[in-house]
Amino acid sequence: MTGSSQQRWMLGLLLAPALLWLFGLVILPHIELLVLSLQGRVGPGEYAFSTEQYQTFIDEPLYWNTFVRTATMSVLATLLTFLLAFPAAWYIAKVARGRSKTVLLVLCLLPFWVSEMVRTLGWLILLRETGVISSVLQATGLASQPVELLYHDATILVGLVYASLLFMVIPLVNSLESLDDSLIEAAYDLGGSTVNIVRRIVIPHAAPGIAAGSIVVFMLCLGNYLTPTLLGGKNSLWFTEQIYTQFITRFNWNQGAAFGFLLLFLSTALVWAGLKITGQRFGAVMNR
Repeated sequence: MTGSSQQRWMLGLLLAPALLWLFGLVILPHIELLVLSLQGRVGPGEYAFSTEQYQTFIDEPLYWNTFVRTATMSVLATLLTFLLAFPAAWYIAKVARGRSKTVLLVLCLLPFWVSEMVRTLGWLILLRETGVISSVLQATGLASQPVELLYHDATILVGLVYASLLFMVIPLVNSLESLDDSLIEAAYDLGGSTVNIVRRIVIPHAAPGIAAGSIVVFMLCLGNYLTPTLLGGKNSLWFTEQIYTQFITRFNWNQGAAFGFLLLFLSTALVWAGLKITGQRFGAVMNR
């Protein structure tokens, strides 16, 4: 056996666990999901090929409106996360030095030392009618009665942004750290304004990090179940809740599988469109 053949065998052995994990836990379930979504019940325990589940989605306004609402809210949450994360990432990458940079990164990581459930329940304690914020507003005279801050779209956005902020900050820090400071200094020396420097130098350089962070945050928001359900209440109208209802409450696995595949299609389509609009390649983005 030649040296190149041995290297290929070693590479195959090293990749085998990851490939098995990818096939068994990602690819195979998605194939099963697709098969289930294209089956319709024709009798007790009998199924046949059918697109009935997808037709139900099209014909029922609640499902369609929830689908569009989830996509719109996820895009908005991604944009808000970027607007909050970019200044923080810039400060960490270009202003903070030594121990202060480490402290700031740890502070970003700190909320993720507890589960998402605990973090979301923390928002419930803060925002409920008898919660901390409502009590402070009444104590300072800014409100004459208890204020209910839960169960609004803005509350859902706050929870989604808070849960996703770290996943935008880290890619941005990695991208901005590689930006040569001399380029910015030269741009200022040539009379460039801050807005033009950010638009023509900083943003293009950080574009792969922006795309990577946006993809991760968008996926997390789109597939989030806990935050919209707890902070938005019964009227949250989040598509993952519809999927949960079909699988767990109604035991309609075929309809739930169709909804799941539609959500997968939506996320893939929006990520592809975002990469096309920004001119980024998926491989280059994921390397960030």
